[in-house]
Amino acid sequence: MMHAAAVDLTIVIPAYREGLKIQSDIRAASSFLRGAFGGTGEIFVVDDGSPDDTARCACRLQDEVPELRVVRHLENRGKGFALRTGVAASRGRRVMFADAGTCVPYDDALPGIAMVDRGVHFAHGSRRAPGSVIRARQPSYRRLGSRVFRTLARTFMGIPHHLKDTQCGFKVYDGDTARRLFGECFTDGFMLDIELIRRAHRRGLEIREFPVHWRNDRDTRFRPVRGTLRNLRELIRIRSGVSRNGPALRSRSSCC
Repeated sequence: MMHAAAVDLTIVIPAYREGLKIQSDIRAASSFLRGAFGGTGEIFVVDDGSPDDTARCACRLQDEVPELRVVRHLENRGKGFALRTGVAASRGRRVMFADAGTCVPYDDALPGIAMVDRGVHFAHGSRRAPGSVIRARQPSYRRLGSRVFRTLARTFMGIPHHLKDTQCGFKVYDGDTARRLFGECFTDGFMLDIELIRRAHRRGLEIREFPVHWRNDRDTRFRPVRGTLRNLRELIRIRSGVSRNGPALRSRSSCC
């Protein structure tokens, strides 16, 4: 169910060690809400226990951007946990999330929003959808890893073949559907997208992709060795179906 005083769109930005970028992200999201989108909205920055000044930098914009809310986890739990926090607190009829760093311009969300308004439950930005433009490519080792991951996701995790890009950090959801499914999830890290797709697919929900203009952010928080091992552990846990209903969100947090 939507929270009281619903808005047209909630934008969730998960952030970890993004003190140099987060103000630019917030301004880009605010400009989109007031410009191309043209509806009521809110922006949630969820700082996942950053050791730098990410949360303080975000809070400094609250007078300039009144639709902004900042939540800071006092411990680092992972991108998935940050997203779950933001979606749980959202009031939007639609909910979207965008990775920090503005790898995709916010105006690219308009086709995804239109899909949701036509009844699609999840609309995923995709770097492999027809019409997508890659402005700066990933290093070759990351592209190779992505190909291996796509094969693994299809064969081991049962991801539908029409979904070509599960990990693009730019997605739009029906708000009520998102709050319900995110609330069932248990994945704290990068593999939350896979758990969501499996849960949605099991319920017969519609997931579609839309093209984006994407550029690689060299200042990534993903660490190839440690990150890959964590991803594999999360995939095994998701595959085993540890729980049909996820645990309640429990984390020490603060708001500014």
